[in-house]
Amino acid sequence: MTDNEKEPVLSFRGVNTHYGAAHILKDVDVEIYDGEMVCLLGGNASGKTTTLKTILGMVAPTSGAVYIGGENANSWSTADRVASGVSMVPENRRLFKRMTVLENLKIGAYLREDTENFEDDLQNIFDLFPRVEERGNQKAGTLSGGEQQMVAMGRALMSRPKILLMDEPSMGLAPVLVAQNFEIIDQINKTGTTVFVVEQNASTALSIADRGYVLQTGQIVLNDTAEGLLANPQMRQAYLGET
Repeated sequence: MTDNEKEPVLSFRGVNTHYGAAHILKDVDVEIYDGEMVCLLGGNASGKTTTLKTILGMVAPTSGAVYIGGENANSWSTADRVASGVSMVPENRRLFKRMTVLENLKIGAYLREDTENFEDDLQNIFDLFPRVEERGNQKAGTLSGGEQQMVAMGRALMSRPKILLMDEPSMGLAPVLVAQNFEIIDQINKTGTTVFVVEQNASTALSIADRGYVLQTGQIVLNDTAEGLLANPQMRQAYLGET
């Protein structure tokens, strides 16, 4: 899928970020091209969440730049970035639990200027997640974890994203639901949506990804195709639990 002659749809170029005196991201370079599925792997406190916050403009780089669609986005607000086509499914879903499923989905389309395709897009979500349609009038907080994840993905897709960010999609889900979840993420990618998955579950994420980056204490320590990472002895020992 990658065509290095084209401009990445999302990239970090020499990004450093700090929280006060703490140096979190250290000279991070990442490139994601149109149509790719790319995963960012790493353990706790590796800098994965800070990476997502930096993409969304919630954290500003102290040096380096985030490029979205080939443009330096450092000065863009979070709303600007969402309007440009970036959408995220947050860790632990973070639905509006007292609102209905349908109301949560409508919020996903809040920044869209086109309204004529809203119903078609809603139907596409229901085709992808039949359970979500069944639960349309139910309060989001009463759903199971797997159902909430479906709603969170549907909400993000309602913005018609060019780039879908996924923050720890396997978090808190039973293994069978993790597998189903990643099948759906793969399906979303195959419809043409670029996907950037931040995940600790390396083997599952790499099973559907084109490429991957490994982040360790704020630095990219590995960068390869999914197949290359799965075959890498350092990767297998540190992240896949093999000796």
